[in-house]
Amino acid sequence: MSDSQLIREIKDGNIEWYAELISRYEKKIFTFVLHMLRQAHLEHMAEDICQETFYKAYRSIHSFRDVEATFSTWLYTIARNTVLSELRKSRNSDVYLEDTVQIPVASDERMPEQQLLRVEREVLVRQAINNLPEKQRSALILREYEQMEYNEIATILDLTVSSVKSLLFRARQSIKTQLESYMMDACLEEAEGMNKR
Repeated sequence: MSDSQLIREIKDGNIEWYAELISRYEKKIFTFVLHMLRQAHLEHMAEDICQETFYKAYRSIHSFRDVEATFSTWLYTIARNTVLSELRKSRNSDVYLEDTVQIPVASDERMPEQQLLRVEREVLVRQAINNLPEKQRSALILREYEQMEYNEIATILDLTVSSVKSLLFRARQSIKTQLESYMMDACLEEAEGMNKR
């Protein structure tokens, strides 16, 4: 059954179908909320905010019209607004991408120093994303991590598609600028290593 069919059933009074919508989106919404809360050190609130998001969506489901947006886009909008509201309450307006990195298990294919460099690069990229302004950061998370289309991101952030593209361009440029010195250092180290062989 599609999201639209489920919503029609719920609107017709078959509220037990809402559990199906929750099971479809709970993990994605939880991950998105966690990404937004992690660096603000409010990750302990992720589960509550996720539940609040689904509660707010349920309360407002009769006003949802799938001709205006998909259910997932509408749900992400509610989740984002709920997180931002909570951050304002907590007087902590910095929203960051999660910065924990799991160090990969060594494989035969990679040398240990290559693994360490890859992990270091991942940490630096996440730090660069964390340094972005909130709207750029949200747009980038939704596009790169949640794989959303521009029009969905525009709906969630309440912007035009061209504004979203502009935000993403500026976000990527900022990350590139932040990582330039690291990339230059890495290239020099690699060149020096080859010269010593």
